[in-house]
Amino acid sequence: MRTPHTSAAVLLAASLALAGCGGAADSGASADHGGKGPAAREAATGPGWAPPTAAGGGGTPAAPGAPASRKPAVAPQHVVRTAELSMEVRDVTAALAGARTAVEDAGGHVADESTRRVDDERMTSRIVLRVPQAAYDRVLRELAGGGKLLSRTADARDVTDQVVDVESRIASQRASVARVRELMDRATRLSDVVTLEGELSSRQAALESLLAQQASLKDRTALATVTLLLSEPGKRAVEREEEGPDVLDALGGGWQALVTTATWVGIALAALAPWAAVALVGYVVWRWLVRPRWPKRSGSDTAGT
Repeated sequence: MRTPHTSAAVLLAASLALAGCGGAADSGASADHGGKGPAAREAATGPGWAPPTAAGGGGTPAAPGAPASRKPAVAPQHVVRTAELSMEVRDVTAALAGARTAVEDAGGHVADESTRRVDDERMTSRIVLRVPQAAYDRVLRELAGGGKLLSRTADARDVTDQVVDVESRIASQRASVARVRELMDRATRLSDVVTLEGELSSRQAALESLLAQQASLKDRTALATVTLLLSEPGKRAVEREEEGPDVLDALGGGWQALVTTATWVGIALAALAPWAAVALVGYVVWRWLVRPRWPKRSGSDTAGT
């Protein structure tokens, strides 16, 4: 006597066997026709294509002037782009408004924002922007021109293989779910129905997980992610920049010039030190060894001369 689980297993095995036979038959038929049916051959080679003859030779156009074969379609490329900009601006609030306007004009939106006051003098903000791929470069240029650029990083990652893999797994999982539903429609015992419902729930959950992955990939490839970090320099720095140099600035500049001059003088003296040492040795040799050996002139000779 068969158990309920045995009956469900037999039904599943029969369904898989039928699916395999159908796939084998389809592949055999495709192999007999070179992998393409008449309609596919005509679409790929043009309406004037003729099959090879028994004597050999490839297919030739049936009539002169037949259209050339169509080029294969290029598969779309899926790229995930991310960028991070760190900017120093005079007014964080105004810079945030400008960033929002630039992104909304490009068809994007603000995904996340965090603004806080560091102290009484300055504010910082971190804002995440989602930008369409077509406007990615233009928006980056506009954001970089809104203040003093401190740092910039950008990354582009090709996920085409991952997208194709997920699409293929979704198609297979949908076919699997459909087969289990067919078995449920043909099941007569309550125990078989319960077993198949558990199998259907498991496969449906796997399908939903794959669909979530597909949606995430579609979102990341359709919209680029730009993280913008904004900070203010502080009121003192801004006031000094607006007022111009003061006494302390002049004193600091003079001290810096003195240090620089002393450094260069030291470098020059260090460069002349070997030459001075050679000259000193030469003078010592001449003074204590060469000069004493020279003949001394007498006083009469000196007077006569």
